[in-house]
Amino acid sequence: MDTKSLEPAENNIIADDDHSNKNLAILPWDRFNNWIHCACVVTFDLELGQAMELIYPGHVTLTDKEKMNICYLSFPDSNSGCMGDTQFHFRIRQCPGRKPPVRAHSQYNRDCPVSLQLDDAHYYGFVYFRQTKDRSIRRGYFQKSVVLITKLPCVALFNQVISIISPEYFDNGEPSLEAACHDIDQWPLPVPGDTLNLPIMGTVLQVRVPCRSDKLIGSAQPKTGQMHAIPAHTILPSLHEVDIYSAFLSILPHVQLLWELVLIGEPIVVMASSPTVTCSTVQALVNMIAPLKFCSDFRPYFTIHDSEFKEYTTRTQAPPPVILGVTNPFFAKTLQHWPHIIRIGEMGSIGSSPKLANKVKKATALKTLDSNPGVYTRYKSFLTKDKMILKRLMKGAQSKRPVEAQNAILRRHLLEVTQSFMIPLERYMASLMPLQRNISPHKGPPRLRPFDPEKFLETVEHSGPQLTCGIKGDWESLYRRFFRSPNFEGWYYQRQKEVNQKLQLLHLEALSNANLSEWIVDKEEVEIVDLILKIKEKLTFANHNHGIVGKESIFRLQKQLEDIVSTLPDDLQSVIKT
Repeated sequence: MDTKSLEPAENNIIADDDHSNKNLAILPWDRFNNWIHCACVVTFDLELGQAMELIYPGHVTLTDKEKMNICYLSFPDSNSGCMGDTQFHFRIRQCPGRKPPVRAHSQYNRDCPVSLQLDDAHYYGFVYFRQTKDRSIRRGYFQKSVVLITKLPCVALFNQVISIISPEYFDNGEPSLEAACHDIDQWPLPVPGDTLNLPIMGTVLQVRVPCRSDKLIGSAQPKTGQMHAIPAHTILPSLHEVDIYSAFLSILPHVQLLWELVLIGEPIVVMASSPTVTCSTVQALVNMIAPLKFCSDFRPYFTIHDSEFKEYTTRTQAPPPVILGVTNPFFAKTLQHWPHIIRIGEMGSIGSSPKLANKVKKATALKTLDSNPGVYTRYKSFLTKDKMILKRLMKGAQSKRPVEAQNAILRRHLLEVTQSFMIPLERYMASLMPLQRNISPHKGPPRLRPFDPEKFLETVEHSGPQLTCGIKGDWESLYRRFFRSPNFEGWYYQRQKEVNQKLQLLHLEALSNANLSEWIVDKEEVEIVDLILKIKEKLTFANHNHGIVGKESIFRLQKQLEDIVSTLPDDLQSVIKT
C-alpha cells in the first residue's frame, strides 16, 4: 500500500515538566505517544480497494500486516450500506518485535484499575467513516475514514476525540489533522487519579483518569472539587465506559445469562447490521464483569479480511474464548457452530424498539443475519434470574427515566453481582498470606500458599455470593467453570504478583530495621556475602518499585549495605563492589 506521510513540524526537545526527574528531556511526539500511536487516513482506491493515504506523525511505522488490518477494519462492510458519517472502533493484534513499551504506560498500568490496564500486544482503532454521493468520482461515492490508533482502552475519550477531529479534517484537509495531533502532543501524562484538561481543536475535554484506590461504585465520576471553570470545555463523565443499557436494550432479559458467559470466558459472536452496534455491544460485554479484568481476546468489529479470520472460524477445533462483533451475513453461516450468538437490532428506546427477546433460542435457530434479535444458545444458567432489576429498568423506561440513569442502574447492579462473586475469592486469597510475624530479616521472604479450589468451594455454602447479592443458584458450579477460564487465570496471576510484591516489601522493611551489624559478628564470610547479595537484590526491587517503597527504608538499607561491606577484607570488598 502506498503511504503518504507528514513529517513532524517541530524538531526541538521539550522539557518534561511532568516528570519528577528534571534532568530528563523528551523527544518530539513523546507526549503524543503517551496517548496515541498514530493517526491514519484510509481511502477507497479503485485499483487497490481500501488503501492507507496518510500516517501522521511521519516517523511512525506500521507493519504491512498492521496496515492491511487497519485498512480493512476502517470501512463498514459493503453489505452495511452506511451513508453519511459512521463511528465505531476495532481492536487488532500488534505485530511482535516492536519497540519497547512507552514509559508513561508502565506508570498508568501500575496505578489504574486492573480492568483498565492497557495490553501491549494489541492496538485499538477509533474510526470516523464518511460516505457521500459524489458524481466527480468514477465510483460515484466519496469514501474515506480518519482513524486514531492507540493502546489505551479509553473508549469514551477517543470516541469523543475522533468525533471532533474528523469533521474538521473533511472540511479543511491535512493541516487540521496536523493541528489536532500537535494539540494532543501537549497533553499531560495519563496519570491515574488525576483530573486532566485535554485541549483539542479549540475545546477542552476534562476527564478524570480512574485510580486503583478509587471506591468502585461511582469511581468514574470526576470529583466536584477537582473541576475548574474553563472556557469552551466539555466534561466527560468517564474515560472508558460505554452505554451498556442501550447496547443491551433488545436483549435486556438475558443480561444475567450474558454476565455468566462473559465471566467464564465462553466464545460469543455478536451479529448486527452496523459496526457501530457491534462495537458498542462487544465493549459492553467486556465491561460488564468490571472490576474483574476480561482476559480473553475480543474484537468489537471483525471482518472476513482480518488476518485472524481462519484462526477464529475453523471448524477443526472448538471456538476460542473470544468475543467477536460481525456485520457481514456470511458469518451467520460461517459461525453457526459457535455455542453463543447474540443478534442485536438497531439501538433505540424501549418504546420504539422491536419486542424484547424474552426467550433464549437454540443456537441452531440462527440462519441469517436477518434473524430476530435475541440470544441463541444452549447454555443453561447456573443462577436464577434476578427479575427485580429488569422490572426496575422497564418501569424506568415507561416513566421516561433518562438513559444515563438507566445505564447507571444497570451498571451498578452488574458491579454489585461481580463484587459479590469476587469477595469470597479475595477473602480466601487473604487467608493464604503468611503471618507478618513469620517474616524474618535472616530468612528469605515467605511465599503465598497455593490456591486450593476444593478448599475454597467448602466456604461457598456458608459465606458465598448469595449472602450479599441475594441471587440464588448453583454458585459452586459457576465457580468451577470460572476456575477453568482465562479470567480466573488472569485474576490469580495478578493477585499472586501483588501479594508477592507486598511480601517483598515487608521483608525489605524487616531487613532495613534489623540490627544486621550485630548479627554478622559471629558469622562466616560466606554467610555475610550471602546477606550482602540479598540486600542488593532488595535494593534492585526497590529501584524497580520506587513508587511503593519508602525513601527512608531504601536509605537505611543502603547504609546497612555499606556498613556490612566495610567489615570485609579489602580484596573481598573490591570484588563485591565491581
